[in-house]
Amino acid sequence: MPTELATFASGCFWCTEAVFQQLRGVISVMPGYIGGSLENPDYKTVCTGSTGHAECIQIEFDSDVVSYHDLLDVFFKTHDPTTLNRQGADVGTQYRSGIFFHDDQQRELAEQYIRELDSSGALSSPVVTEISAASTFYPAEEYHHDYFNLNPGQGYCAAVIAPKVAKFQKEFRYRLVNSKGV
Repeated sequence: MPTELATFASGCFWCTEAVFQQLRGVISVMPGYIGGSLENPDYKTVCTGSTGHAECIQIEFDSDVVSYHDLLDVFFKTHDPTTLNRQGADVGTQYRSGIFFHDDQQRELAEQYIRELDSSGALSSPVVTEISAASTFYPAEEYHHDYFNLNPGQGYCAAVIAPKVAKFQKEFRYRLVNSKGV
């Protein structure tokens, strides 16, 4: 099984983790921090917006089952890549939209996807997603792991994450772990 890594930032990592965990071909999803200047950042410090880190997820995936392009498709359709340093009520550089590539092919695919998305007219504004080489990834504290699944009744989970997951499940129903596909 050929496995690869993908690292994406698209606002709150609880939301992003909850979506990608359900995608067929995804082996694991780890919430964490990337792109900043402080070694071993923690949630409290990253939330100040002063470290330069983004909340992100690092995905290990089976490239025979799900392609990097498929991951980009889910990434761009499950957040707003046209808002700078903001996703919904989450505001700050730590909530920016970002793709942290692990090789030149991932960089090229991300750049091509954004060019096509911008030229398609599908979005009302240009994509502002950062594309950067993956730097040191710092896993988030344990209590952030599998957050939505362990806390579905928590206010943020019920109000923000559950509707996002439902929308994802509807749009990508044939790519879900429990789906037979087409």
